[in-house]
Amino acid sequence: MRYFPLDTRYSKVEIDRDFVDPCDYEYSLSPEQEEFVSQLASQLRRARSEGAARMCVFGAHSIKNGLGLLLGALAEKGWFTHLATNGAGVIHDWEFAFHGRSSEDVRANVSEGKFGTWEETGLYINLAIAVGAYQGLGYGEAVGKLIQDDGLVLPDKEELARTIADPSMPLWKRGAACDLLQELERLGLESGFLEVRHLHKVFSVQAKCYELGVPFTSHPMFGHDIIYTHKASCGSAIGRAAETDFLRFAASVSDLEGGVYLSVGSAVMSPMIFEKSLSMARNVALQEGKGIRDVDIHVVDLQEETWDWSKGEPPADNPAYYLRYMKTFSRMGCRVDYHSMDNRALLVALYRELEGGSPLARPRQ
Repeated sequence: MRYFPLDTRYSKVEIDRDFVDPCDYEYSLSPEQEEFVSQLASQLRRARSEGAARMCVFGAHSIKNGLGLLLGALAEKGWFTHLATNGAGVIHDWEFAFHGRSSEDVRANVSEGKFGTWEETGLYINLAIAVGAYQGLGYGEAVGKLIQDDGLVLPDKEELARTIADPSMPLWKRGAACDLLQELERLGLESGFLEVRHLHKVFSVQAKCYELGVPFTSHPMFGHDIIYTHKASCGSAIGRAAETDFLRFAASVSDLEGGVYLSVGSAVMSPMIFEKSLSMARNVALQEGKGIRDVDIHVVDLQEETWDWSKGEPPADNPAYYLRYMKTFSRMGCRVDYHSMDNRALLVALYRELEGGSPLARPRQ
């Protein structure tokens, strides 16, 4: 494999130019959409006053559309207690923070054998995950720390070797040390601080959540993301960090009684991890004589829902397909609905409803 400098790649989105500022972003909503946003804001206010979880789970397009700064602001103001995305969302957020640009031309680069083969993206994200896994961090947290710290502390190789050989160490720690030592040797890296400057970190929702201590979790699937094309990719390190994030996600779901779950443009990841996490959380809650039923679940995506549920299960190409999971929850006490909206219009309208005319902190580079 050959890898290419990120600054040689044409990228479609420039974050300084394309980020969404709720103070001047123009959009239009139907009366039904306006009513939904007002209802969602009221539910978030109630959940915040009661100390219940407010989770926002989104696909990568929310980041590509320049919403990272706005999502970070909603977390900073306490409206969301947990944010989650897929592996691609992490990559776009990191590329904006490091490079100021993201979103490559997939068709052109696949034809040239260059899609995803970007040295800095593959090296630094994979390395952050391996270091984070050794430290017991989750996937999203590890990348957020890389951005916030402008680099990584690479442990001494002798320290790693001692950890591997120490029978008093937990097995996960010894395994993570093996992964990281292999990474350092394979990549020819020495111990110490590896500086990776992020000149656009103000736009990173991962960095903001790490700074705030708000959970930001990533839920990747092997082979889906461009970092797997890089020689620094380490499956076991990715697995450790992703498992930490899944368990952290399930912990937040366990606090959803009286709370809000907002799923934006994530047709596969969000319903899949939510159904398992809710089952796990209820398994524990029932043992304690509690329940998780008073939950407002909102699914938002671009497509209209047109399926007639009297005909049975919808086909996989219909947006209602993944709603079948959410519909199940409505029969268990949860309130579930679906709305067709652009993610920018949704989050800008929600911010204005919650914060009025309060401006975002203007980015200062």
